[in-house]
Amino acid sequence: MDAVLKTTPFSLLAERWKPSAETVRRAAFAALVMSVVIVVTGGAVRLTASGLGCTTWPRCTDESLTPTPEMGLHGIIEFANRMLTYVLSAAVGWAILAARCHRPWRHGLSKLGWAQFWLVMSNAVLGGITVLTGLNPYTVALHLIAAMALVWVALLMWERSKEGDGPARLLVAEPIKRLAYVLVGVIGLLVAAGTLVTGAGHHPGTPKDNKFVPRIPIDYDRLAQVHADLAFVSLGLAVAVLFVFAAVKAPPAARARARELLVVLLLQGVLGFVQYFTDVPELLVGIHMLGATLTWIAALRIPLALRVRGDGAAPAGTLPASATTEDAPQAPQTPQAAAV
Repeated sequence: MDAVLKTTPFSLLAERWKPSAETVRRAAFAALVMSVVIVVTGGAVRLTASGLGCTTWPRCTDESLTPTPEMGLHGIIEFANRMLTYVLSAAVGWAILAARCHRPWRHGLSKLGWAQFWLVMSNAVLGGITVLTGLNPYTVALHLIAAMALVWVALLMWERSKEGDGPARLLVAEPIKRLAYVLVGVIGLLVAAGTLVTGAGHHPGTPKDNKFVPRIPIDYDRLAQVHADLAFVSLGLAVAVLFVFAAVKAPPAARARARELLVVLLLQGVLGFVQYFTDVPELLVGIHMLGATLTWIAALRIPLALRVRGDGAAPAGTLPASATTEDAPQAPQTPQAAAV
């Protein structure tokens, strides 16, 4: 897709607009913020029973692109969430253009921007399939997981916009990095389990008198217990990571991010128990979804604090003893490897 930007009128824009590094960071951050917003507003659609506010896709009804007065508030809420996809697309487009027009051209950031674009498009189609299948709980779960993937890539672009384009240099021993990845994997399982709890829970996305919306045929309490067990595992692992980082004198940024994750997990745990024992009120579930997104972001930021990137290869003799051969400047990386 970057080849498209080499042609008119994009080439003219690249010649005339020279965004600063700060502009690139702001554009990447705007895309990240909108990726979080779309998760929260998507949850609001379900929690207000507006999942089928628009009865079809991509139009709102068979005869109308927009909701009709007869569809009421539910139609407006569902249609407004669809329109936010265009705002998200605009934010991603700004990030792509800023990375492309910056001098020097940030090739790695451009690829991450285009990855966001395709995730937005594919998730829009998945959202349409969700409507056309009458809010099938499995497609609803995939819809949320795809949104979390978008958050992942948007976060990576924002973090990379604050770094150079040189090879990654590990600041800790390899096992410490692997421990951080294990933590991210467990948090990912925690989020995925939450989507299954949603699929079997009390908020199918339509009015409660609609008996035709399918639900996951697994006992809700059992799924909630699995979700709680994963939360305890995540909490224990986060505490372990915090102690390990302190013991090996990990970079201050990594230790700070580990503390942030621990705080978010504790708050999420308390909120999760409160909403379970209060019959999952809509407002608390919405806040819990926001918390799940922030937990995911907090976990993803930890491995990113365990390495640095300069504008080019590091001078000889500057690698720490823990660095592996793949981190050495003489070992060139492909653009795909440089994107992580």
